[in-house]
Amino acid sequence: MSPRVRRIVYVILYEIIAIAMTSAAMIALGHESETSGLTAVLSSAIALAWNWVFTSAFERWESRQTVRGRSLLRRVAHAIGFEGGLTFFLVPLFAWLLQVSLWEALMMDISLLVLFLVYTFVFNLAFDKMFGLPASAA
Repeated sequence: MSPRVRRIVYVILYEIIAIAMTSAAMIALGHESETSGLTAVLSSAIALAWNWVFTSAFERWESRQTVRGRSLLRRVAHAIGFEGGLTFFLVPLFAWLLQVSLWEALMMDISLLVLFLVYTFVFNLAFDKMFGLPASAA
């Protein structure tokens, strides 16, 4: 699988699952399903763009490393980098769409961040097992 096709498959699968999880989490927090769905879809669109940019940069960095493969530390760094950057974009979106304060939006995002840190780690592990490591890590 070419790096571009691999990245497209990765991002699409990741975001489909993410939309379902975000919608469910927002509904569980007491928000209406319509607003939760819209929040999930917009979050996903932002995450999709960020995922493409971040993963591309990460794989460029990774390809220049002397140690090959994806260690636990490298996987954790990827998950933290992705989710940390995404927080910057999502907190204002949550505050606006859900009509909550920035503080409340940050607390929501932190809750989702914990969920998505685990999800990102597990998804990447499963994806690499199913599709093999990318050329940058092989």
